[in-house]
Amino acid sequence: MAARGRAFSGMRGIAAVPSYVVMQPTTLCNLDCTYCYLPLRAADRRMSVPVAEAVAGSVNPWAAQGRFSVVWHGGEPLAAGREHFAALLAPFDAGVEHHVQTNATLIDDAWCEFFATHQVRVSVSVDGPRERNQERTSRGGRPAYDRILRGVAALRRHGLPFSALAVVSRPAPGLATELYEYFLSLGCDVLGINIEETEGVNLRDNSHDPAVVTAFWAELVAAWRRDPRIHLREVEWSLRYVAATLGGEADAVLPRRLDPIPTVGYDGSVTVLSPELAGFTDPRYGDFSSGNVLRTPLAEILATASDTSWVGEFLTGVEACRSSCAYFGFCGGGHAANRYFEHGRFDGTETEHCRNSKIRLLEGVLEHARDHQEPAA
Repeated sequence: MAARGRAFSGMRGIAAVPSYVVMQPTTLCNLDCTYCYLPLRAADRRMSVPVAEAVAGSVNPWAAQGRFSVVWHGGEPLAAGREHFAALLAPFDAGVEHHVQTNATLIDDAWCEFFATHQVRVSVSVDGPRERNQERTSRGGRPAYDRILRGVAALRRHGLPFSALAVVSRPAPGLATELYEYFLSLGCDVLGINIEETEGVNLRDNSHDPAVVTAFWAELVAAWRRDPRIHLREVEWSLRYVAATLGGEADAVLPRRLDPIPTVGYDGSVTVLSPELAGFTDPRYGDFSSGNVLRTPLAEILATASDTSWVGEFLTGVEACRSSCAYFGFCGGGHAANRYFEHGRFDGTETEHCRNSKIRLLEGVLEHARDHQEPAA
């Protein structure tokens, strides 16, 4: 399916206009999850309203041209408080879609009314049933699961649709089916699965037996096909690519240019391509930022983002992937943060994240298809 030697024309250079912006209303998180990559989650450094106003100055014209999203991602965004969060939302025009990624522990009736009033779409971080959430704890080491469920119950009580995002630290036989059935019962309408990554301050090894990871994804496809009531993010991406490949249109799957995915930190600094790099510094690359919206409009920062030293190195790595990897047409060259945190630089190629969440994912989808193909008439 992933034919080596195929020339894919997409993902060359960086787009001047993103499809969404990530914003950090606060660095603080009220949980202390074992696998978290964030460096400042114990500190309450809040985004100022002038930062939000500066971002809105670029985002509002983009939203006037078509669908555009702002994703609020912390820390725990709700730790900023409703009053401050409302002040950060205020500069954005009504056409801007707002999303929040939350651990749900702070969600109550008042927050649900806030989400409804401001039309904020909610995504909940939860790793499955109680025994699968042992690494999601408070700063005192107390399990967060019951608080997460109370937040989800509030969302359901108010009739608010929500997505779910689960981290899988150790793929194993039977786990995919267990997770899918759990999220069906939880009531989410979209599910994303992230296999744990070695990233940021999380230094745990993320290498796994390739056959086990492939089998995990194949099992997840099978569970989804039995009852496809949830939009399953990774599987639907894969099926879209498979369909395009079979139709001779694989080169149309990738966008023509890389989405810059600008992440605006609490202080207005802008990090492109990988939100996971925000807040880190390196002797060679500095703080990874391409500018600050309090000094330069976001649109201008993105127009020159490829001039940032590490970004140029990453683009070299993308071209290396294009020329060497049979899966390039599916993933487009991987993520900058995974290269940096696994290799210490940006122009390398394959990472454990590639293997776990791109290569084995696609192979798992194909393995399921082979095992369930109809016999020839």
